[in-house]
Amino acid sequence: MINFKDDVEAVDALSKVYIDFTNEIGKVIYGQKDVIKEVLITIFSGGHTLLVGVPGLAKTLLVNTIAQILGLNYKRIQFTPDLMPSDIIGTEILDENRQFKFIKGPIFANIILADEINRTPPKTQAALLEAMQEKSVTTAGVSYKLEEPFYVLATQNPIEQEGTYPLPEAQLDRFMFNVYLDYPELEDEIEIVKNTTSGVTNTVNNIISAEEIIFFQKLIRRVPINDNVLRYAVDLATKTRPKTKYAHPFTDKYLNWGAGPRASQYLVVAAKTHAVLNGKYSPDIEDIKAVALPILRHRIVKNYRAEAEGLTVEMIIKELLK
Repeated sequence: MINFKDDVEAVDALSKVYIDFTNEIGKVIYGQKDVIKEVLITIFSGGHTLLVGVPGLAKTLLVNTIAQILGLNYKRIQFTPDLMPSDIIGTEILDENRQFKFIKGPIFANIILADEINRTPPKTQAALLEAMQEKSVTTAGVSYKLEEPFYVLATQNPIEQEGTYPLPEAQLDRFMFNVYLDYPELEDEIEIVKNTTSGVTNTVNNIISAEEIIFFQKLIRRVPINDNVLRYAVDLATKTRPKTKYAHPFTDKYLNWGAGPRASQYLVVAAKTHAVLNGKYSPDIEDIKAVALPILRHRIVKNYRAEAEGLTVEMIIKELLK
C-alpha cells in the first residue's frame, strides 16, 4: 500500500483509511465520533492523548478496538498507588547462568492504555512520561528503544479525586490532546445496551499495518501549510500568555498561565492531520480551530477571577477563537 506515485496520492489513501476506520469501529463503538477522530488525529500526528471521562464509558474497549483495526499490539496498565516504575518499564533478574537479564515491562507495546494515571505517585508517572517523550527507556545504564509507532492513551476520572496525584502542568504538556469523553446520546446508548445484552459479538478487521502508520506519520510532516495559517496557529498560542505583549485582553483578565511553544507545534501538526483525514491537501484556519480546544484545554491555567465568575477553560478558549 505504501507504493504511491506522489504525496497527493498518499493523502488520498490516508483519507480513505479514515473512512474505512470509522466504518470498522462503528461495529463496536456507538457514537463518540469526535473522540474517535481526535484519538486518530493524535496517532497519525505521533502524539499522545489524555482522556478524561467517568467510569463505564468503554475507554478500554475503545483503545482495544483501535489497536485491532490498526494492527498494533496493545497493553493495559492499571495505575495504583503501589505501582512502581519497574512495573511499567521492566526489571533485571539473574538467570540460571547467573547473568543479569532484562525482562521487558508492559511499556514495550505499540499502544498503551494508562488507566487512571493520576492514581499513582509522581515517580511512577514520570517513568511513563519519559518513555512518551524519548520513545525509549533506560534501566541499569542501558537504553532500550520502544517499538514504533508508540502511542499512549492515559485516562483520568474527573469525579473521584481522593487519593490521587494530579499531573503537574509540565507533565500534562507531554500530551498532545486532552479529550473529554462524555455520556453517550440517548439513541447511541439504546444501541449500546441492545448490542451488549444480546450475546452477539461483533468483530473488526485490521485495515492498516504498523509500517503504513509510520509512513503516514512522516507524510503528515511533509504536508505543506500556508504562512498565514501557520501564523494564525502561533498567534493563537501566544494570545494565551498573560502579561505579554501578544496577550489577548481576556487572557490578562482571566489566566495565570498560558500555552508554550509546544502548543504552537501541536496546533500545526494536528491541523495538518485533520485536513488530510478530511481529504484536503493543506490545512486552513478552520483546521486550526477544529483542534484548538483539545490542544489548549490542559495548557492554560485560570486565575481566581475566572473561578469566581464561573468561567471554564473551554469558554476562555472559545473567546480567543472569535
